[in-house]
Amino acid sequence: MTTALLSTADELHARVRRGRRAVVMTMGALHEGHATLIRAAREIAGPDGEVVVTVFVNPLQFGAGEDLDRYPRTLDADLRLAGRAGADAVFAPSVEEVYPGGEPQVRITAGPMGGRLEGATRPGHFDGMLTVVGKLLHLTRPDVALYGQKDAQQLALIRRMVRDLNFGVEIVGVPTVREEDGLALSSRNRYLAPEERATALTLSRALFAGRDRHAAQEALRARALEVPSTHARAEALSAIGESRAAADAHAVATATPGGPAAVRAAARQILDEAARFDPPLDLDYLALVDPADFTEIADDFTGEAVLAVAARVGPTRLIDNIPLTFGSPGAAL
Repeated sequence: MTTALLSTADELHARVRRGRRAVVMTMGALHEGHATLIRAAREIAGPDGEVVVTVFVNPLQFGAGEDLDRYPRTLDADLRLAGRAGADAVFAPSVEEVYPGGEPQVRITAGPMGGRLEGATRPGHFDGMLTVVGKLLHLTRPDVALYGQKDAQQLALIRRMVRDLNFGVEIVGVPTVREEDGLALSSRNRYLAPEERATALTLSRALFAGRDRHAAQEALRARALEVPSTHARAEALSAIGESRAAADAHAVATATPGGPAAVRAAARQILDEAARFDPPLDLDYLALVDPADFTEIADDFTGEAVLAVAARVGPTRLIDNIPLTFGSPGAAL
């Protein structure tokens, strides 16, 4: 497949469209995580559709002291990877093409969710992100746009923007791609020295520890729901010589799993240990949140949640998350 390199919206709009157009938005420095998004887009678009990958390093997303100038720019390599993954075109506009009037005075505001977690650490970041995503959705005119779940808060805000502002495009989230050692793929991973990478692995280890604690809790919850908790049942078991089974049945039936607090504690233990590494992990936040608004969940929460972490290792800032499901709505022990 020959992948076209386009630099203007006019070039993109001149292309003949026969099927669905699927867009993958990136800031370049493409890696296997991006390739997974492009392959998913190819599957959605089908053989008669079109897959467009955008490559644009958006200056509005970078705050003072962040790595705009240092952010890797590898357009030739990006074009090759996009083509191998199934892209029909790479749209790599200039800053002047995206912002023809200079830095925009009218922007999309992320609202309350945009001030939490990543937004609290990086003020204005999500306003800049939504503004450029809105612009690129208008410029590329897709039927569907795909984003990675590694940037969970970004994905949630894009979905909210599209719904609130009636963009008329389908948004698809694609699961996080990890390297063999568990580190979530990121363009910033290339900044890590070997000893820094060893420390960075504690982000995913912390999330997995929280996930494992959660799995054990949910197994206990499910078992408890299956076992009667009445004293009569326990006494009946004991009367026929099953005292051990009676004790186990009663303990399981009346046990209360540790819930979100235990999940946070399991992850926090790993991160606290990493703070003593050389080089140390400098934690920004660990949060267990409702993906609808990215507020912390309560101990009696049921439904979908996101366990998220952000930290610095040396000069490099990394984020990661995993989805979790607590119980089922209406379930109770």
